[in-house]
Amino acid sequence: MRRRSRIPNLGGRRAVVLHRPHQTATAIARQLGVIGLDIEECWPGLPASVLGADFLFFDADLGFDAQFPWAPGEAPMPLVALIGSEAPGRIEWALSHRADAQLLKPVGNAGVYSALLIAGQGFEARQALAREISALRERIGERQTVVRAVMALSANGVGEERAYAQLRALATGWQATIEDAARRVNAMREDDDARAVVHARSRPGSVSGAGQ
Repeated sequence: MRRRSRIPNLGGRRAVVLHRPHQTATAIARQLGVIGLDIEECWPGLPASVLGADFLFFDADLGFDAQFPWAPGEAPMPLVALIGSEAPGRIEWALSHRADAQLLKPVGNAGVYSALLIAGQGFEARQALAREISALRERIGERQTVVRAVMALSANGVGEERAYAQLRALATGWQATIEDAARRVNAMREDDDARAVVHARSRPGSVSGAGQ
């Protein structure tokens, strides 16, 4: 049985190279062409079309934050930093953008293919982690929503277990999930609280009424 390769086929992908006209950019473009990628070279700014690119190579020595149309660390594609200077400020700047791979300058006749693979896998791992964190935060938020609803129902003098049973009964009656029912209960409670405040302010002798 033939083992399936985990190495993706990069042919037809699009790579943007953000680097001033230089032999480094030429060497990268040559290797990308051999691999089968479509290439777009630009400097000093990025075109709007970069948002549809599959990879971005950027010069970490002469780059500026204003060149990126996204916040540091939120690039929508894998990044490969081109590093020639080991000045701490330049390294720190590249790290702030969370480059997924790096190439040391001057770039020779090899290195681009492995940088593409490493950057792609690193980017996918970060994306998967971000999705997992988002899902966990959503679950925590839903639990807090349920807790608030149970507390609202138990405010009528019933215990928490009975309040939770009431919430489940409401969810069944509304043909909704526990979380959706909890959000509805919380919204109703907030409406009741708002009406109570308005009613209190409109009564004779209230603070708002006394000043009129």
